[in-house]
Amino acid sequence: MRTKSSRSEMPAEDAETLTISPEKICFIIVKAREFDAKDEATDPDPGSNPSDDGNTAILEDHDDDPVVEELTSFINSLSEDEQIDLVALTWLGRDDYSASDWSAVRAEAAHAHNNRTARYLLGTPLLADFLEEGLSLLGRSCEEFEIGHL
Repeated sequence: MRTKSSRSEMPAEDAETLTISPEKICFIIVKAREFDAKDEATDPDPGSNPSDDGNTAILEDHDDDPVVEELTSFINSLSEDEQIDLVALTWLGRDDYSASDWSAVRAEAAHAHNNRTARYLLGTPLLADFLEEGLSLLGRSCEEFEIGHL
């Protein structure tokens, strides 16, 4: 595994090899942070009125979580190439590769692609951090985008 100091960033023009727009990646990062902030469900079947329980259920991870449904739907609606880029960015951002390995990482992600990308990504701890780091290594940042109107 490489250290962050030995990992070089890719020039911005090489980041154009992404088939998914950075805006979409940043939207997923924002939503993944919302998902990661949830606690384990303490009441698996909350039947009370949300105002009666202090709205605590929205901070818990339930099967019908609207954030999970939104992320799953969004990721599933992406093209196969965009899904491959997301997986490759996740792998790039978790310190397994350097930016110069992008082509090889993407090829490996393409080889591993299946129709369970959303489930795989949502099951990845620190997904938002990995995507953000991978994007950074490709010379991009979410700071340059307003996320909210995708």
